[in-house]
Amino acid sequence: MPELTVATENGSAVNLHYEVDGTGAPVVLIHGWPLDGRSWERQVAALVEAGYQAITYDRRGFGQSTPTWDGHDFDMIAADLDALMRQLDLTQATLVGFSAGGGAVARYIGAYGTERVAKAVLASAVTPFLHVEDGNPGGGLDDGTIAHFEAGITADRADFVDHFLTLFYSTSEGLAVSEAQRLFGRDLANIASPRATLAGVSAFGRTDFRPDLEKFTLPTLVIHGDADQVVPFQVSGRRSAESIPGSEFVVIEGGPHGITVSHAEQFNAALLTFLAR
Repeated sequence: MPELTVATENGSAVNLHYEVDGTGAPVVLIHGWPLDGRSWERQVAALVEAGYQAITYDRRGFGQSTPTWDGHDFDMIAADLDALMRQLDLTQATLVGFSAGGGAVARYIGAYGTERVAKAVLASAVTPFLHVEDGNPGGGLDDGTIAHFEAGITADRADFVDHFLTLFYSTSEGLAVSEAQRLFGRDLANIASPRATLAGVSAFGRTDFRPDLEKFTLPTLVIHGDADQVVPFQVSGRRSAESIPGSEFVVIEGGPHGITVSHAEQFNAALLTFLAR
């Protein structure tokens, strides 16, 4: 099982689990909260079949990576991603970030530049800035909602996750995936550490990625479902596309938050078309 040691906590190693499949130009897939790298299985298969190298990893506290108390802010998330990029000596890579993973892509480029990166994809991403506050009234997440999430996780994380994964894959018309797929996502979320799950809410809800997006001078695909009930595309995808000059914006009609599963064929087609340019 390939692992990368990125830090120590309380005298023990903090390891990130990662997987590399296929050969060709590297595509790094960065999962959303509170899932892990296995959430990308439909994309891994499509990328390898198309001749790309697909790289997935579990952020600390998720999947098979070390559960930690600290290190869940986006500066550390970007540092961990940089360690993975250097460990694998990746160049001309495409970074694909889903939901909170989109925040990881933004902060990585903002902090480490594009020396190793050729293209970026923001999918159902939390960029540019979700928190509702002075100077950002159009954000989609206020303090009350963040507190509600945190209270639900603290009181009964399993129940919160069960309801959240329904919202994750639903539109106003109802569930957009099979019940089995919803349960698979729920199982991945339940594996995550309680601390990483709780800390992630404030991290993606309050982090301002606008300065990071100002540094995007590389080809960028923004892809979002127009029926997303978790990160509405009007406050996220549309604003991200408007913030990045020359970006390509693909809207998945009727797509919920989890478009990588619910609309995998459309998502993969848009991704492969973008990669081939």
